Amino acid sequence: MLKLSFAILALCASSVFSSPVKKRQRCCIALTFDDGPYIYERGSLSDTPGTHMLTSETEDISDTLTQYGAKGTFFVNGDNWACIYDPDMASQVVHAYNAGHQFGSHTWQHQDLSTLSWDNVHDQMWRTEQALQKIIGVSPAFMRPPYGNYNDNVRAAAANRNQSLVLWDFDSGDSTGSSVSQSEQAYTDLLNSRPDNILPLNHETYETTAHDILPWLLQQLKNKGYNMVTLATCLGKSPYKKEGTTYQPSPRDGSWACGNTNSKKH
Repeated sequence: MLKLSFAILALCASSVFSSPVKKRQRCCIALTFDDGPYIYERGSLSDTPGTHMLTSETEDISDTLTQYGAKGTFFVNGDNWACIYDPDMASQVVHAYNAGHQFGSHTWQHQDLSTLSWDNVHDQMWRTEQALQKIIGVSPAFMRPPYGNYNDNVRAAAANRNQSLVLWDFDSGDSTGSSVSQSEQAYTDLLNSRPDNILPLNHETYETTAHDILPWLLQQLKNKGYNMVTLATCLGKSPYKKEGTTYQPSPRDGSWACGNTNSKKH
């Protein structure tokens, strides 16, 4: 595991060399979930091919967190595993937001921002911000660059958009082929080292993360006395941009669409 402090991994985008964002709470864990929204944020996959249906058959990520008195942070894409404007996906975002979980940007299509032009970086960031403004009436103050890749161009764009870049200090391995037992062992080794703060990377797009690893992990964290809070709470920062502007969710209309682009599943 990278021996880096929680604070250093929350990068202040306004500085080329990134002044650390200071942690405010001790013994806190900010569970983060990338690549959604997807069917495991809340609800199960319908038996009907090509459709999604919210059911009560299983406890999914948002409701499982709530059951344990925990808050999570979802770094969502606009058009990756699913289109964020899809009625079921938008409903899941609203449900999780109303439950007190935080939403951050993971950009529109999960492209490697370090390979894009200034205009394209802004486009990838802006479209996800616009979607969250329409769906839940907020503009995220935190952005996690896909693959953890960023350069000075990305940092300058984030600063221009008044966003902080966020990485992670532990990877559960769910997106790189780790089995449930391997992820649980990695978490066990991490918790046995008793870090003050933890910023783990998980993905809401894997059924085993939602239904196997997360319930087990939350019980371990509860037993060890960790405060399971949002990223913003752990840092003592606001989760959303304000700048004197109050956003309101907007009625669904023809602009609630991902266009002709196809979801990529990165």
